[in-house]
Amino acid sequence: MAKGITAGTARRSRMALAGALLLGTALSAVAVATPAAAQVDNASLRGTITSPAGGAPSEITAIEVNTGYRRTSPVDAQGRYNFPALRAGSYRLEVTTPTGTRSTDNFTLNVGQGAVFDFDLTPAAAATDAPTTGNEATTSTGDDGDIIVTGSRIQTMQGGEVGTVITQRLIQQLPQLNRNFLAFADLAPGVQLITDGSDQQRLRGGAQNSNSINVFIDGISQKDYVLKGGVTGQDSTQGNPFPQLAIGEYKVISSNYKAEFDQVSSVAITATTKSGTNEFHGQGFVDYTNQDFRDPRPIELFPAGATKVRTKDIQFGGALGGPIVKDLLHFFGSYEGKRRTTPREINFPSNLVSAINLLPTNLRGLYGSANETFNEDLYFAKLNFSPTAKDLFELSGKYRTEDGEQFNSGINAFETRTIARVREKRGTLRWQHSEDTWVNDAKVAYENVSWNPSPFLQAPRLFYNIQIQNPANPTQLLRGDVLSTGGGRNFQDKGQKGWQVSDDFTYTGLTGHTIKVGAKAKWVTLNSLQLNGFNPQFSYFTPVGATALNTTQPYQLQFQALAGGFTDAAIRSKNFQFGIYAQDDWDVTDRLTLNLGVRWDYERTPAFLNYVTPEAQVTAVSAANYPNLTRANYNIADYISTGSNRKAFMGAIQPRLGFSYQLDEAGRFSVFGGYGRSYDRNQFDFIQQELAQGQAAGRTFNFLNSGLPTADQCTTTATNCIAYTPALLTPEGRAALIAGLPAGAGRELRFIKNDLRMPYSDQFSLGLRGRFDLLETEVGYSHVASRDGFAFLLGNRRTDGSFFPPTGSIGSPFGFAPSPFGSILIGDNGIDTNLDSGYLKLVKRYTQESPWSIDATYTFTLATENRSFGETFSLDFPSLDDYPTLRSAGVRKHRFVMAGSADLPFGMTLAGKFQISSPVWLHQFIDVAGTATTPGSRTIVAREAAGNGDRWGFRQMDLSLTKYIGLGFLRDDAQIWVRADVINLFNDRNYNGFNSATGLRDFNNLNIDGPPRTVKVSTGFNF
Repeated sequence: MAKGITAGTARRSRMALAGALLLGTALSAVAVATPAAAQVDNASLRGTITSPAGGAPSEITAIEVNTGYRRTSPVDAQGRYNFPALRAGSYRLEVTTPTGTRSTDNFTLNVGQGAVFDFDLTPAAAATDAPTTGNEATTSTGDDGDIIVTGSRIQTMQGGEVGTVITQRLIQQLPQLNRNFLAFADLAPGVQLITDGSDQQRLRGGAQNSNSINVFIDGISQKDYVLKGGVTGQDSTQGNPFPQLAIGEYKVISSNYKAEFDQVSSVAITATTKSGTNEFHGQGFVDYTNQDFRDPRPIELFPAGATKVRTKDIQFGGALGGPIVKDLLHFFGSYEGKRRTTPREINFPSNLVSAINLLPTNLRGLYGSANETFNEDLYFAKLNFSPTAKDLFELSGKYRTEDGEQFNSGINAFETRTIARVREKRGTLRWQHSEDTWVNDAKVAYENVSWNPSPFLQAPRLFYNIQIQNPANPTQLLRGDVLSTGGGRNFQDKGQKGWQVSDDFTYTGLTGHTIKVGAKAKWVTLNSLQLNGFNPQFSYFTPVGATALNTTQPYQLQFQALAGGFTDAAIRSKNFQFGIYAQDDWDVTDRLTLNLGVRWDYERTPAFLNYVTPEAQVTAVSAANYPNLTRANYNIADYISTGSNRKAFMGAIQPRLGFSYQLDEAGRFSVFGGYGRSYDRNQFDFIQQELAQGQAAGRTFNFLNSGLPTADQCTTTATNCIAYTPALLTPEGRAALIAGLPAGAGRELRFIKNDLRMPYSDQFSLGLRGRFDLLETEVGYSHVASRDGFAFLLGNRRTDGSFFPPTGSIGSPFGFAPSPFGSILIGDNGIDTNLDSGYLKLVKRYTQESPWSIDATYTFTLATENRSFGETFSLDFPSLDDYPTLRSAGVRKHRFVMAGSADLPFGMTLAGKFQISSPVWLHQFIDVAGTATTPGSRTIVAREAAGNGDRWGFRQMDLSLTKYIGLGFLRDDAQIWVRADVINLFNDRNYNGFNSATGLRDFNNLNIDGPPRTVKVSTGFNF
């Protein structure tokens, strides 16, 4: 650092203590740094040099301090320079003038930051050695002639983007249990990190589902094209997408990203990985917690005297990086492992508990607690090679493996569990070449991802259903499932494999403009083997008044019949994706910057486009065989494919516009805003279901004389109504059943609309930013309207073409299927959401001179939806237009997130995160039976939950305390450390079960969001 920068020890101690006090009492912050208008993963730096007459520099050099990598930019006649496409990291500038060479002290560029740095080389500016406050128009030099860069001197021009940067400091210090680097993304406005009851985490942006996010690591999309979760490998897993040790920092953009970002309609996250430097650096860690380090879960407190179930969570890993050839070739590698044992509960439904004595002793013994296991290994390696000052090569690879168990708590016996398996391989080769006025960034990437859950047992699944009198109202009957045993039903093998070639070209030769154009082509094979009926399921009904559970006469059989073997049942689609964009960051004046961009995306999915609807299905829904559709509210011909009448969507044109205007000369205050359209994609998991019904058809058969209530009994007139025989418990018996019935009997039909569109969102933002030395503030408004989400609708119609009956109880027409098939499901676009949010951010960044940080964000949100994005099967109304627009379920109106850290005396660091939000919104269905004069009706209403019993809404406070012990006798920066994380410090019980009719908490539901109070202990070393 240059002279005059470092503050005195006393001042640092006072500031650290102040930060600690503030953290301990108010706990503050949300890492809401200044994500700027740069590009997907690189940063950029531009500015103006003021120099004396005859002393103007002709060029300026940016030096990456840790690697020695150098980039040179010309300086034009007005003193302007421009460095596009710089890696995030620590830099120093060198300016050579006729009178000598000047250097800046070190400064940091964040991922995706578009930085502006102006400085003055005139003798008047060089005369003083006092650092500037960061608000003046010039930057001074120190006694040694170096140019001083204060923390606030670097300005960022981020246009209309709304989001935050998660720095390495936050990743290292903030408390968490899972070591998922995405755990801090909820520090950005409008982003939620959701942890479900199976300890699986996912991100959600606004009112949209997790499928709509995208994560870019080193500029490469990690999008999952087949499954949910947004990121590959994040469907139904306790694992992490990437080793946290390998992440340098990342930026979260809630809305209004630039034209470089593709296949995303809600949250875009761009992360950079660590690289080796000119010095060897390494680290290692071990995290541990078990049942002795946590409070009891609510379910472990009842009955009295219950004990905690055994749990264990061990995470460990290490990283090493350094030079192979100094300033030329560097390496970095990391590994992280996870070994978990987690409790799960099997519970008898509380509303039917009076019937538990109907179960024989052997089945009652299946209720209680069980443990599932999970193992994960994550590897990452990277080489950086810079043979010249104009060329940079990067080669990186990732390998991920997961094995363990998945178990759905509730009424499912532990033997029904699924064996989980994930394998992921990724590799990237990058070549960046720069000249005076342009930079070219070319990438080649490979990916191979497999997600393969399978049943623990190969045996029939047995489902038990009971009907009893309501103890509180004997005239009312209650009915529900109470237990399932046997084999699981989930066998799937899905994934994606292919290559990507992309190129980004940036031109800076036009004064005031940074122009970037790019293209990406991808050849990726999508795979899907979906056998959700791998083990057959037999359902048993026990009527009211019975003295024992019915275990001999089932009322229904569901199973999946393969057209051939496993290979024949697999669906593959060799997709081609192509995208192009253009972006111009235009400095119109010294105060006004416009970000003007547009992109276009295209995808060809042969499995969908070339599909031919089988003739038997076309005949089944024809007017001659099924006249019910003659007067239906849709035309089935729009869903019948001939193999040539489907076209790939060509309309994905996406303008991306933003601006930033400085209100004052020093640039302390600026107005910003933007508008953009962003197209996502339809998940292949939805599309493939049309094909899967022909290759692995689900069959449903109902049995005669099953004991069901009369209204639910099947009749001999239905093709799928048969007599039960024990032979059906065997594969041979089921094969004989199919052979003896008309083709397609009991089989569901699925059709997808021929002109299927791509889902998208329109995003608008407007706000005000302020800068006060190290303090940054922002207040803003954001609007996001998402359209054309995918859903399946029920295509059955009654004999008169109606969906609902004219009189009697309201109900969907499931019993009106085309013979000999089962129900019709039609896939279409139409799920819409709207989000309006206002937010306020406050940020104080950590620096060596001021070693504490505080970030805080409050977000007020009003969101509506016609159907939640997670509710793909929308079978309650005849069309999506019939669903009312309601407050979004799961989107909380008020949300406040704080996070912060402070260096304490004696080599200690305190960090914490606090979040509180209002209750969730609930949806309730209300059916009104029809009469001879009044038609029936079905409506849905929304209400906010009254509270979770312990708190107004959701609350959680986490703390961590780390003690560092220097090992100076080994190396100046060598140290070991010990740490304790306390998750959910106040042991808030954030119950998640509510009565949709009253909004009150369901006191029979003891499940909670997040963990009980848990202590995690860690130790490790750095050098």
